[in-house]
Amino acid sequence: MSRRLPVIHEVTASEAGPYRLEKLDLEFSNGERRRFERMVGRGHGAVVVVPMLDDETVLLVREYAAGVHRYELGLVKGRIDAGESPEQAADRELKEEAGYGARRIDVLRPLTLAPTYMSHVSWLVLARDLYPEKLPGDEPEELEVIPWKLQELETLMLREDFSEGRSLAALFIAREWLGRR
Repeated sequence: MSRRLPVIHEVTASEAGPYRLEKLDLEFSNGERRRFERMVGRGHGAVVVVPMLDDETVLLVREYAAGVHRYELGLVKGRIDAGESPEQAADRELKEEAGYGARRIDVLRPLTLAPTYMSHVSWLVLARDLYPEKLPGDEPEELEVIPWKLQELETLMLREDFSEGRSLAALFIAREWLGRR
């Protein structure tokens, strides 16, 4: 069923760290009015990089995750800087976090975190034909780089220290995409 988007009667905004909190006064097609809130990012989005060391091996990084106060395994990720494409940001982040550059970069699709209340988009990027190259990054300590076989994804998805939804979704999408090639 196709529905007409709600009418936005008013938007009020306040600052909320790296986001702007907007309060929307909405009217739906059935006449119902509600107030919704959404977080609008200030940046240019982010990248989640699936770096393939070879046809069967992805590189994961272990880094401190302040939100859950532990070290987490995950994919290379980071912000897209002003003027960068997702491909350029992915290659830069890969060099900063994992110490590799990529000769082949494919943007597979955008991913949202919580689209009912956040505008943030992360671009899922597949990086292949890797070569060693390190750039200084903004991490407070060097990240541990861990090769992981894609055929062992079912084991990885059950690990307590691998809980980030974007990384999990990205690996399944990349595995499917690679399997069709």
